Amino acid sequence: MNQDVEKQIRALKLYVAALTLVVAGLIGFIFWQPDNTNFKEINAERINIVESDSRLRMVISNQQRQHPGVVDGKTLPQRERSAGMIFFNDDGDECGGLVFEGNKKGGGMVYSVDQYKNDQIMQLQYAEDAGEPQRVRGYGLKLWDRRDDFTTGDLLRLDDSLKRLNDTAIYRAAIKRLQSDNKMGAERLFVGKTKSKSVGLFIRDSKGRPRIEIGLDENNNVLLHVRDTAGRIQPFKL
Repeated sequence: MNQDVEKQIRALKLYVAALTLVVAGLIGFIFWQPDNTNFKEINAERINIVESDSRLRMVISNQQRQHPGVVDGKTLPQRERSAGMIFFNDDGDECGGLVFEGNKKGGGMVYSVDQYKNDQIMQLQYAEDAGEPQRVRGYGLKLWDRRDDFTTGDLLRLDDSLKRLNDTAIYRAAIKRLQSDNKMGAERLFVGKTKSKSVGLFIRDSKGRPRIEIGLDENNNVLLHVRDTAGRIQPFKL
């Protein structure tokens, strides 16, 4: 082997070694970042916040990629949901969130707190619809009562069974029975402004029936109503 070939081989080895070091350094730079890395700006369609064991705790997402939710450890089928944040508890089930939407047809924003294994028990909400001659708005705080012996998982399993019967009459009757048995929960309180422009405190009984209204209507007239279980206004007694 002549000296020129030996020199070329040595040069090639040095080149390969140097290239290997550069590639290794580049890979290390890409995949290694200090724990306190700061970013000026991040563009993302969805961000999943997880624990060290990969358990999902929060999803921040646009509308198209929003998480469908988890009930009893089972991810629900993909469905249309608003952009925002969805929260998950230690068991991995959805437990509330902050979602928002809005356009010329209407919109709103809702912050929900869910009961364990059940639907929301508290909401701070704002909703508006395009009306004539102006948009109609309502906003305030809502509270619900939920049962412990009939969870969201129970409702979904029953709903699936009823739909498989492919009988609309039976489905409607079953849902009506659930409502009459108070298994689907009941709204108990609203504090805020209604879409009819009344502002005040509105209280319902354990079956969701309006019972007490205290506030002002859109003309600043005092609202002080006590209703019976049929919704009839009764004389107010202190």
